[in-house]
Amino acid sequence: MAVVDPARNPMQYYQFAEENNAEITTVFETHPHADFVSSHDQIHRETGAIIYVSKLLGADYPHKTFDKGDELKLGNIKLSALNTPGHSPDSICILAENKDEKVLLTGDTLFIGNVGRPDLREKSGNMQAKQEELAKQMYHTMQNKFNNLPDETKVYPAHGAGSLCGKGMSKASSSTLGNERLSNWAFQDQSEAEFLDELLDGQPMIPHYFSFAVEVNKKGPENFRTATGRVPFFINQSKLPEGNLVVDIREQSEFKDNHLPGSINIQAVRPAQKLETWLGATVQPGEKFYLVVPSIAKAEEAVARVAKIGYEKQLLAVVTLAANIQSFEEMDFSVFKQSPENYTIVDIRNAPEFEEKQAFDSAINIPLHELRERSGEVPKDKPVVVHCAAGYRSAAGSSILKRNLSDVKVLDLSDHIKEYF
Repeated sequence: MAVVDPARNPMQYYQFAEENNAEITTVFETHPHADFVSSHDQIHRETGAIIYVSKLLGADYPHKTFDKGDELKLGNIKLSALNTPGHSPDSICILAENKDEKVLLTGDTLFIGNVGRPDLREKSGNMQAKQEELAKQMYHTMQNKFNNLPDETKVYPAHGAGSLCGKGMSKASSSTLGNERLSNWAFQDQSEAEFLDELLDGQPMIPHYFSFAVEVNKKGPENFRTATGRVPFFINQSKLPEGNLVVDIREQSEFKDNHLPGSINIQAVRPAQKLETWLGATVQPGEKFYLVVPSIAKAEEAVARVAKIGYEKQLLAVVTLAANIQSFEEMDFSVFKQSPENYTIVDIRNAPEFEEKQAFDSAINIPLHELRERSGEVPKDKPVVVHCAAGYRSAAGSSILKRNLSDVKVLDLSDHIKEYF
């Protein structure tokens, strides 16, 4: 059995292999991922599986190179490499084929409905590459690399909708090359300049942790169980040592009723609430923090989610709270609605969202992932009201400004913003 681009916790692959009487012999990394930490090196150490990557990656862990012209057999399946730069200089796709069908495992090169973004390597330490250069490489990848494969070739990318490794992706988990040639903009007849204009325009934010994750994946991450097992739990706390950040992942209502002074609210009780994204966009790599959870039953799951982005070494402890510590002042929406000019309004949506439509002409736009660093730009002569598009991000934004602007009242517009959008 081969595993491609494995997630941080490899237990699901071990269980699948056991249930199917299979042996994991092979791990492919299509590139060093920016959005998650992989378990490739752990799988190698625990199963003896060989890791295959492009020679262009320069991996620091035990591996064999796998580039154009290289092949290996897995049962009756032939596996071969296509070098497909664009998302990264070292990206490869894996072609799996037997006498009946062909399957293309495209990593972050080709998504369903789009292609991987080219702007994630400009801040990746010794693995830097300019986005314009990578965008040009992606153009030539799309023009030339898949031409000899038939339309019925099945396509399986590493991500679907919701990933920040591309824009405009479909929710579908697979497609065919024929369907992509018809519907994916990147396959259409266009000049290189037209392709670059479309690819480079309106890409999503880049969380702080992305370049960090690339470096971790290049070096080979620590064992998941070992790393997460070191994190202590502090139960029923009303105070923590000063000087470190506190991230509270409880629902907004719980946080506002009772929280530690100076803590930041990143709601992440449900899987759909993106702790990994917003933790990695708010907290810097290497920055120590405590993590407040709603109950001890959620503790291990929360640590696992932190570990997905490689932040478990920064985690000082997982914490449950005592009652009646501090509450967050609720805003009187009726008063605000009558006189919004009496407030400094901070719109924390991303720049493309803000440019498309504003709820308030006077609003200052500081995207959430930049807010901690740019809090000093917020005027203090009026009470501050924070809003996003639906209320989720404003819980984090208002708690950040409350922490950073101690001498001004900070209020959260929350889901009242829906009256304006």
